[in-house]
Amino acid sequence: MTTKILLTSFNTWRPHHKSNSSDDLLIEIAKHNFPSHSLTFLRRLPVDISLASDRVLTQIHELQPDGIICCGMAEKRSLLTVESNATFAGFSIKTSVNLEQLLASLSLTKISHDAGKFVCEGLYYNVLKHLRDRSLNIPCIFVHVPLLTHDNSPKLIADFALIIQRLLP
Repeated sequence: MTTKILLTSFNTWRPHHKSNSSDDLLIEIAKHNFPSHSLTFLRRLPVDISLASDRVLTQIHELQPDGIICCGMAEKRSLLTVESNATFAGFSIKTSVNLEQLLASLSLTKISHDAGKFVCEGLYYNVLKHLRDRSLNIPCIFVHVPLLTHDNSPKLIADFALIIQRLLP
């Protein structure tokens, strides 16, 4: 049985950005073969919480994925960071995914407890709230992606590929 996973990325938002590392990562992941996974890419989301959330929630309704991995750029970080929770207006929602187990033995990935207070956290919060409010038992994580370089890309891509494979045992 094929596992359906929805993967999202954002567009650029600053004039000096030539690309968004979250989108760059998904471009590379699309080149890989995942025999037991059907990957759906919702790329270059607008850098607007409401617009991005509407697009992702619509895609969740249409696709009915088995898992969701939202991605955003974190240009000041050096590792992939998987967010444990998202907060909005004083309310916090944690992912249902066991992050310690998901990330065991990954070399360039760690858990973060600060999703950034920007559009990434807003999208993550809205998706987690949507899943919770509708009692949808769909594992969902948010991965912040550092700038991809010639040196770090192979290991970051390898870690992310393992995250995809491990998300749904």
